[in-house]
Amino acid sequence: MEDPKKLEEGFGYQKKNTSEENIDITSHQVNKIATNRVDKNNQDLASNANEQNKLGQTLQMEEEEEQLSIKKKNKRVATLDAFRGLTIVLMILVDDAGGAYAKIDHSPWNGCTVADFVMPFFLFIVGVAIALALKRVPKVSAAIKKVTLRTLKLLFWGIILQGGYSHAPYELVYGVDMKLIRWCGILQRIALVYLIVALIEILTTKMRPTSLTPGHFSIFTAYKWQWLGGFVAFIVYMTTIYGLYVPDWSFVVHDGDSTERYTVKCGMRGHLGPACNAVGYVDRQVWGINHLYNQPVWARSKACTLSYPAAGTFRDDAPSWCRAPFEPEGLLSSISAIMSGTIGIHYGHVLIHFKGHGERLKQWISLGFGLLIIAFILHFTDAIPLNKQLYSFSYVCFTAGAAGIVFSGFYIL
Repeated sequence: MEDPKKLEEGFGYQKKNTSEENIDITSHQVNKIATNRVDKNNQDLASNANEQNKLGQTLQMEEEEEQLSIKKKNKRVATLDAFRGLTIVLMILVDDAGGAYAKIDHSPWNGCTVADFVMPFFLFIVGVAIALALKRVPKVSAAIKKVTLRTLKLLFWGIILQGGYSHAPYELVYGVDMKLIRWCGILQRIALVYLIVALIEILTTKMRPTSLTPGHFSIFTAYKWQWLGGFVAFIVYMTTIYGLYVPDWSFVVHDGDSTERYTVKCGMRGHLGPACNAVGYVDRQVWGINHLYNQPVWARSKACTLSYPAAGTFRDDAPSWCRAPFEPEGLLSSISAIMSGTIGIHYGHVLIHFKGHGERLKQWISLGFGLLIIAFILHFTDAIPLNKQLYSFSYVCFTAGAAGIVFSGFYIL
C-alpha cells in the first residue's frame, strides 16, 4: 500500500501542473482572440480605405466626365459663326444701302452683285450646320419629327413676314389679302432646302461611314446619297428650264381706279430672258400670277428704265414684261437652290472626317476653285449666264465656290 501522504503530495503535484497548463491555454486563447481582433480591425480599416479610394475615384471620374460633356456642349465651330456673322452683315448692308447704291443691290437680271451672295451664303450655312447637328442620329423618327416641325415654323414665319404687306415705319399696320398673298419668300426657300437636305442626311444615317478609305475623292463616295440628291435637283431643274414649253401669257396692272391688261408673246423653249423663262411659267401655273412678287428687280434693267441700274420711271418703249410680277424665290429656282445646301453639307462632312487642318483646307479650297472655274466658263461663253432670279447652275457654282473660299479663309484666320 502506498503512503497516503505521498499520494496526497502526488495528487497535489498533479493538481498544480493541471492548473498551470490551463492558465497557459487560457492566455494563449486570449492572445489569439486579441490578435484576430487586431487583424480584423486592420482589415476593416483597409477595406474602408479601399472603399473611400474607390468612391473618390468614381467621383473624380464623374466630375471629369461632367466637365468633358460641358466642354462638348459649349464647343462651337468658330469658322461657321464668323461666316454666319459676315452673311448677316451683308444682308443688313444691302437691305439698308441697296436702294442708295444700286451697284450693290440685286442684279436686274444677268450678273452677280454683293446682294446676290446673301441667299446662297445662308443656304451654304444651312448645309454645314445640318452635317454638324446630325453627326449622330440616336433615333430616326425623332430626328424627322424635329426637322418637320422646324420646316413648318420657317414656312409659317415666311408667309407672315413676306406674304402680307406692311406700312411700317410710318404706320404700324399689317394686313393680308388672301387674293394677293405671296406664298413664296426667303424663309420658304430656306425651309425647302433644309427639309430635303436634312431628310437625306437622316434617312442615310445607317449608310454613314465611321472612317474613310484613303484618297481625295473618298469623301464624295462615302456620301454618295447626298450628292445623288443634289444631282436629282440639277436634273429636274435643267430638264424643266430647257425642255418646258412656255406659251403666251397675260397679266393685269391696277393703277388706282383703272386697270390695264398686258400680253407677253412667248411660244418657245429654253429661253433664259425675263419674259419667257420656265421659272416664271412654273410659278404662274402653280401659285397663280396674283400671288407672285409684284416688284421684281428686272424693272431696273436697261430695257425698262433710263435710270439703270437704279429704279426709275419706265421708258416709253419698255416691253410689257417690265410691269409684270415675277417670283425670285419661286418653286423651280428653289429646287435649284437645293444644290447650294448639298455643297454646304459636303463642307460639313469634310470638317467631321478630316482632322488635320491641311487636309480640310485641301478639300475645301480645291472644290471652291473648281466651282468658280465651272461658273466662269458657263457665264463667259454665254452657255448659262449667272442669274440669281433664275438661280442658274452657273450662279450655284459661282456663289457656292465663293462661299467655300471665304469659309476656308475664316478657317485659316
